[in-house]
Amino acid sequence: MQLELLNDQGEATAKVDAPETVFGRDYNEALVHQLVVAYQANARQGTRAQKDRGTVKHSTKKPYRQKGTGRARAGMTSSPLWRGGGRTFPSSPLENFSQKLNKKMYRAGMASILSQLAREGRLAVVDSIKVDSPKTKQLAQKFKAMKLDSVLVIADEVDENLYLASRNLGHVLVIEPRYADPVSLVHYKKVLVTKGAIDQLKEMFA
Repeated sequence: MQLELLNDQGEATAKVDAPETVFGRDYNEALVHQLVVAYQANARQGTRAQKDRGTVKHSTKKPYRQKGTGRARAGMTSSPLWRGGGRTFPSSPLENFSQKLNKKMYRAGMASILSQLAREGRLAVVDSIKVDSPKTKQLAQKFKAMKLDSVLVIADEVDENLYLASRNLGHVLVIEPRYADPVSLVHYKKVLVTKGAIDQLKEMFA
């Protein structure tokens, strides 16, 4: 498998050999869908809470007499059938949204995404991504020269200058291979991988 090597102007100047096990696999749509859903579900936090009929503030007095009104029987106003009453199945802060995904499935899914990006021309290789100072403007000009407006950079090493220069760009994300995730790979229009990061991706997902 060969990937395009881009220069500072975003032009393909050569080809770089890449492992077939990571960048040349068949696309498994069902597995990728399961991987993305599981990743997003595992990132959810149980921050929502609702009250049931036992915790809602109410009076225990019977609203009206049992018989003779023509209305349905009612014991208290906290019933889920009443306006202002408790919920039947309330959401709890202790709710667990996590989904289990085997390591083998995770590696195969990530390799499937990388392979599909390579086939679509959305993944390319660069020698390195570096900036002389932690200036956002300098990095923004670099990507503008490469004609990239939405880019995920997977670098073998992210120094402090590169981190500080990229963190204020909403359309740019610079990470190391160990922090690569399926949602970011799918989200950004272009993925740039440094030469040094290819071996690390092979070790992780092959």
